[in-house]
Amino acid sequence: MEATRVTVDEVKQRMDRGEAFTFVDTRNPKAWAEANTKLPGAIRIPAEEVEQHLDEIPRGRSVITYCT
Repeated sequence: MEATRVTVDEVKQRMDRGEAFTFVDTRNPKAWAEANTKLPGAIRIPAEEVEQHLDEIPRGRSVITYCT
């Protein structure tokens, strides 16, 4: 599957339609620790460790990764 960029507005529209997502926060540990905002329910996996944690990401729904 190909990765595409989505805007916050696009995600909101899709959520309003009832689409289920898994959010993956890929910020590095320093950026995550310093962040004032964290998305509740997001799975936290640093970008350089995603391959080691693929089994933690639910299948059958869209996955949205984000970082700073």
